[in-house]
Amino acid sequence: MTLPEKKKPTAAVHLIAGGGAGLCEALACHPLDTIKVRMQLSRRAAAPGVKARSFFQVGRDIVRKETPLGLYKGLGAVVTGIVPKMAIRFSSFEFYKTFAPIDPDTGKISSKAVFFSGLLAGATEAVAVVTPMEVVKIRLQAQHHSMADPLDIPKYRNAAHAAYTVVREEGFGALYRGVSLTALRQATNQAVNFTAYTEFKAYAQKLQPHFGEQGLELPAYQHMMLGLVSGAMGPLSNAPIDTIKTRLQKQPKAAGESALTRILSITRDMWKHEGVHAFYKGITPRIMRVAPGQAVTFMVYEAIRGWMDKVKLFSPPPVEYQE
Repeated sequence: MTLPEKKKPTAAVHLIAGGGAGLCEALACHPLDTIKVRMQLSRRAAAPGVKARSFFQVGRDIVRKETPLGLYKGLGAVVTGIVPKMAIRFSSFEFYKTFAPIDPDTGKISSKAVFFSGLLAGATEAVAVVTPMEVVKIRLQAQHHSMADPLDIPKYRNAAHAAYTVVREEGFGALYRGVSLTALRQATNQAVNFTAYTEFKAYAQKLQPHFGEQGLELPAYQHMMLGLVSGAMGPLSNAPIDTIKTRLQKQPKAAGESALTRILSITRDMWKHEGVHAFYKGITPRIMRVAPGQAVTFMVYEAIRGWMDKVKLFSPPPVEYQE
């Protein structure tokens, strides 16, 4: 009996499926990211008797003062980096998984191996793409100018101009401000995200064995729900890291100041003047942005990957063996 050997997705599949998923996620969820950044940069709660604004109030103020387009500040930087970011995330995750031993009984790797593969994949994407992309994005999002007023000229006009200005004024290294915190955030995000998604997906397949028996994938809505739940776990685990990183990347580096010195200074200042709750500023819009973002990412990724497998796009010819 001649059976085809199932081939693993190629790098091109990860590039196209991951890039398409990331683009859909960015377009759908970027306004929530802008609100999150503004909340993290806000120091209103540091003043006595001043109540911090809710994410609804922050979003409303952005729309009123800067038009609805203000919610999409920094989107160009995100879209520019989203294809390589997602391609690196999924391809490096699969690459790191190849070093893990396979359980002879189940034919799968352990949850611990999935966790560490996600950890390394998150760190890889942070260094390769995410850090410079976020420095540019945050500089654009932090500007409180009205996009409806042609006379209100911002310092950074778009993503390319922001990157050029930052490098010209602060040096190339400025694009990597906060790389350690970004790597730590992305690593913990993807470790938790991939582990939770993999476990939830395996459980869903166990409850619905007919999909596996018929060689079918889970329905798109189930991928979306699994991604939604797993995506909410990362932000809860590393919110303080993300807030400190955002403040670090907003400001130019002072002369003679090391990254560690600045991180410690920001942390002490937040603790002293704003209290412990300051480390969780923007957590609501971040979860609202990351969780549905991961829902969109996994749903679109699985859909595109499934379609590419079906039409055998970028798939090598199957190897046949005799049984």
